[in-house]
Amino acid sequence: MPKVINAILQTMRVVIIGGHLSPALSVIEALPKDTEIVFIGRKYTFEGDKALSLEYQTITARGISFRSIKTGRLQRKFTLHTLPSLGKLPYGIVQSYNILAGFKPDVVMCFGGYVQIPVALAASFLKIPIVVHEQTLKAGMANRLIAHLATKICISWEESKKFFPQRKTILTGNPLRKEFFETLKSIPKKDQKAHRPHIFVTGGSSGSHAINVLIEGCLEQLLKKWYVIHQTGDAKYQDFDRLQKLKKTLPKELQERYNLVKFVSPQEIVHTLLHADIVVSRSGMNTTTELLYLGKPCILIPLPYGQTNEQLDNARLLERTGLGKVALQDSLTPQLLYSQIDEILATLDTYEVYSQKAKKLVHQDAAEKIVEVIKNTRRQKNTQTEQK
Repeated sequence: MPKVINAILQTMRVVIIGGHLSPALSVIEALPKDTEIVFIGRKYTFEGDKALSLEYQTITARGISFRSIKTGRLQRKFTLHTLPSLGKLPYGIVQSYNILAGFKPDVVMCFGGYVQIPVALAASFLKIPIVVHEQTLKAGMANRLIAHLATKICISWEESKKFFPQRKTILTGNPLRKEFFETLKSIPKKDQKAHRPHIFVTGGSSGSHAINVLIEGCLEQLLKKWYVIHQTGDAKYQDFDRLQKLKKTLPKELQERYNLVKFVSPQEIVHTLLHADIVVSRSGMNTTTELLYLGKPCILIPLPYGQTNEQLDNARLLERTGLGKVALQDSLTPQLLYSQIDEILATLDTYEVYSQKAKKLVHQDAAEKIVEVIKNTRRQKNTQTEQK
């Protein structure tokens, strides 16, 4: 059997670095079941802290080998910490080199974040192909830095093309988690529009104190007209406890219209989004993509800080489809938020045409497309090796 065919038939080995964890998980789910995976990331959320990172907990729970490296963070501004941080980069490169040389992956798959810098440099030295996925509308600093080392760059949105070399850039889409589509398919059509709560308020898995306070300021007004599901998170501000006390002071009829929760599980979130008439939310890219796919009218309150105003860009994307309204946190009041919710719910019928337009922006097979890029990159590497 020719060497190149034998190499292709062997079990594929992939190293994954997940700056953006959600798309990384989606691609892991779409890889062939026999793929050998090593995930490189941060074991602890913060340096010097013993709190295990979300990526470490999530990846190890799936039985995937996790390797932690220490390296310097990228900083956009020069500070007292810049040089000490950069001083850690050589150590990160050495660690990455040892991991890659030992595992011998076919491809290194990068999903952004500073941890991928030393891994990409080591992979380039070892001549291991690199595939990059860019989740955002612009381009993360880490992805821009390693773009010239990459064999292929997968982008989520057409707008991102201008940030990368055209010859190696492919529009694949932003992969949504497998359970999102599976749960959606499991909900009978007859139940998808029945007995819907009107408003779903969420600040993401950890909640948003700012959004919680805004809702608190107009809660009684909202409940006089609509049902509200409010996911508060469990932050240090103790919003859930405070709102729970407020709920008990309301008339019984209004209490029954207010579903107050700290968290919504990944399975329940699909049901909740699907049954909501309007969503009030932050605008992280995964939330934005899900709202686009479901065609949900929404009011998006972007985080007022961030390296490149990512959340504002995401919110503007939804706004351009006609589905979303962008509400800037610094200028938003409870009464203004109430007025915007009222305006949307009074004209819900007009949003159907926007819903169809928005859904077309989401690539349902994004994870499979990225896996195909990985396979093709591996194939190309094996062919080149055979020709030498």
